[in-house]
Amino acid sequence: MCGIVGYIGRRDVAPLLLEGLQRLEYRGYDSAGIVITGKPSGKTPAALKMVKAKGRVRDLEARVPKRFAGTTGIAHTRWATHGAPSDENAHPHMDPEGKLALVHNGIIDNADELRAKLVAEGVEFASETDTEVLTHLIARSEAETLEERVRQALHLIEGTYGIAVLHSDFADRIVVARNGSPVVLGIGEKEMFVASDVAALVTHTRQVVTLDDGEMATLKADDFRTYTTEGTRTTASPTTVEWEAESYDMGGHDTYMHKEISEQPDAVDRVLRGRIDDRFSTVRLGGLNLDAREARAVRRVKILGCGTSYHAGLIGAQMIEELARIPADAEPASEFRYRNPVVDPDTLYVAVSQSGETYDVLAAVQELKRKGARVLGVVNVVGSAIARETDGGVYVHAGPEVCVVSTKCFTNTVVAFGLLALHLGRIRDLSVSDGKRLIEGLRKLPEQIREILELEPEIKKLAEEYANAKSMMFIGRVRGYPVALEASLKLKEISYIHAEAYPASELKHGPLALIEPAMPTVAIVPNDDLLEKNRAAMEEIKARSGRILAVAHQEQEKADHTIVVPKNEVELDPILMGIPLQILAYHTALALGRDIDKPRNLAKSVTVE
Repeated sequence: MCGIVGYIGRRDVAPLLLEGLQRLEYRGYDSAGIVITGKPSGKTPAALKMVKAKGRVRDLEARVPKRFAGTTGIAHTRWATHGAPSDENAHPHMDPEGKLALVHNGIIDNADELRAKLVAEGVEFASETDTEVLTHLIARSEAETLEERVRQALHLIEGTYGIAVLHSDFADRIVVARNGSPVVLGIGEKEMFVASDVAALVTHTRQVVTLDDGEMATLKADDFRTYTTEGTRTTASPTTVEWEAESYDMGGHDTYMHKEISEQPDAVDRVLRGRIDDRFSTVRLGGLNLDAREARAVRRVKILGCGTSYHAGLIGAQMIEELARIPADAEPASEFRYRNPVVDPDTLYVAVSQSGETYDVLAAVQELKRKGARVLGVVNVVGSAIARETDGGVYVHAGPEVCVVSTKCFTNTVVAFGLLALHLGRIRDLSVSDGKRLIEGLRKLPEQIREILELEPEIKKLAEEYANAKSMMFIGRVRGYPVALEASLKLKEISYIHAEAYPASELKHGPLALIEPAMPTVAIVPNDDLLEKNRAAMEEIKARSGRILAVAHQEQEKADHTIVVPKNEVELDPILMGIPLQILAYHTALALGRDIDKPRNLAKSVTVE
């Protein structure tokens, strides 16, 4: 949430920062701002020049004067937490003298207490943000160096932060720090970059350093150094980003969401590549750091994620339970650590996050590690915080996902869980024939997804027909229920149509009261041993004059419309049944004129609590 980008070097900084903000806008888009260090003139020292604007990055860009020269600067695109979107609440925030500027991702938990103390001491605030508190704390420090001023201020605050700081008295540097919110350094040729996401860096460099929590860095044009908030030097080794700059382009599509839906066959092929072991009818997941003896000792699997990742975890838990015969369940990470959970040494915990930086998931991982648990990560971003904090894991290799709502990463995450379930199953009691059956099913997925994508014109017509609904119900049983949950979430996120998901078996226990012609139901109806049960649920809906759109392996006579998808193995069918509902949500939102890539009130990487 929120995007930071900064640069120090020899190039004109404003165009670089604005370009970086455009690439980061999916992280927050209610206001934006830029501040640069102007060039000193004669005896006149360097001065900070700032422009801010409520709205999108394009609104900021329209305000930046043509003459806005400098070679050092920081910029920010905001997702509001404290204070409504406005010019005043936009970052960067400056001290009253205009000598210090700061951009911040995260939340300062004790901001109200600190603000009250500063006001009592005569400080006047220009915004409603928690960030301005930190700005004043740094500015009021009397330490000799900018690094020490920042360190002193950070010791006074509680909460999460990713920050970048400029000061006109220290015009040769940018000071950055991280605690719970990502900060990535980009290493160039006599120039340095900083950002909250590599998306802002890959156009200019693929050599990066990711800060750890409690770590700071000083960036100069030709050098950088890292150290802890206690002042101890740390060693940082650059890594190479695997994604190319072109991965972040629209690629001829009207939206990133449409592009990312269409990329799913290739994305699934990537997550499978090099991992299938035909000789033993299993898969190779070397990154788990879990040998066969340790895997056989696992007595339970607990999967933790938020939103779409939680839904992927629900499907993953079912796969693990069915194939490995290990009790498994999924739980929202945001709730897990607040209920004082019993942490069992025989339980394998799996943390799921597309970005690898989701704060609720990361906090759960840190709590589990503190209590001695074994934790694996299922993430998309190499080198992310969760990838570094966990004992091992599986990268899902979906590639960059720019649209706020997740599509290809959800699909790849579920496929990754299929690989994990098969791996654990073959170590335990899953037969060779079942291993071969599932491998064949996994290999079919890319081509079957292509078949589903060819249904887009048909699904578009259905979306336009259902777009006038004020509310929709999604139902499924067992394997179909998590698909219903995810489809319901997708529709809510981008179309703003109210949607609810229920197990089909629960209709008669309350939700049937909502059924009427104006309330369409989307039914997930796989051709499995619950087919007749699902048909009975549709009978209940039709008896109450409800409209039904079925996603099934064959036409459903009780449905008003059916989207027929290819059949795979029963354990893998949920992967395919969710994809037409991504397309349905997309075209529903398109018919309603929504901003599909940047839905209101949401941001991509949720790095606040």
